[in-house]
Amino acid sequence: MTTLANLKLFTTHPHKCSYLDEKIATTVFVDPNAKINQDVYSRLSEIGFRRSGQHLYRPQCHSCQECVPVRIPAADFKPSRQQKRCLKANSDIEFSIIDSIDTEEHYSLYERYISIRHQDGDMYPPSRAQYDSFLTSEWNLTKFIEFKLDSALIGVAVIDQLDHGISAVYTFFEPELHKRSLGTYAILIEIQLALESGLPYVYLGYWIRQCVKMNYKTKFKPLEVYTDSEWQEFDDCQ
Repeated sequence: MTTLANLKLFTTHPHKCSYLDEKIATTVFVDPNAKINQDVYSRLSEIGFRRSGQHLYRPQCHSCQECVPVRIPAADFKPSRQQKRCLKANSDIEFSIIDSIDTEEHYSLYERYISIRHQDGDMYPPSRAQYDSFLTSEWNLTKFIEFKLDSALIGVAVIDQLDHGISAVYTFFEPELHKRSLGTYAILIEIQLALESGLPYVYLGYWIRQCVKMNYKTKFKPLEVYTDSEWQEFDDCQ
C-alpha cells in the first residue's frame, strides 16, 4: 500500500517559470509509477501538492517562494456583493456533474477557450492529446461540472474529490461570455457542492502575489494559505 512515507519524489531541472518572467523554477513531483488513491492524494493536497494530468507536483524553487497553496473553508465562506451579483446574473445556467468530457463538443469549447484566452500560456496551441492528458486521471476521483445555457454547452469545471474537500483542477468556458464571470461562478458552485457533500474545503491551487491572473483567488473570503508548513488565514499572513 502506498503511504507518504514510502513515496518517491523527483525534482526537475531548473526551468523558466510559467508565471513570473524573471524567475527560474524547480518542481517536485511524485513518482509516476506510484499507486495513488484518494487517501494519498488527499494527504498530499494538505501539504501543498497539486494535480496536472497523471502527475502530482509542488513547486520547490530555491530562490523563490511565491507559489502559495490556497483553499476556501466552505462553511465559513461569505460571498461578496459582487459574487452575489454573479450568482444572480447566472441563475439561468443549468449545471450537472458528469463522468466524462471525451466528446468533440467539450474539446471544441476547450480549444476555443485556450486559443482566445491563453495564447501566451504553456497550453497554446491546444491539442486533443494535451486535453486528454491534462484534464483527466486514472484514479477515479475526477468529475466534471457541465454548465449549459439554453441547452448549449458554455463551460466545464474539472474537479477532484478529496477526503476533505474538492480540488478545483481547471475551468474552461465560452470566451464570448466573459461578462458573465463564469470562472468566478464555477468556484461559487464548487463551494456549494462542497457544502452539500459535507466537505470542508475547496482547493484553488497556487496563488502568486505578483501574477495578476491569480488575483481572483483572493476575492474569496475567508481564504487559507499554506505557509511555514501549516494552513493559516490569508489576512493573518499579509
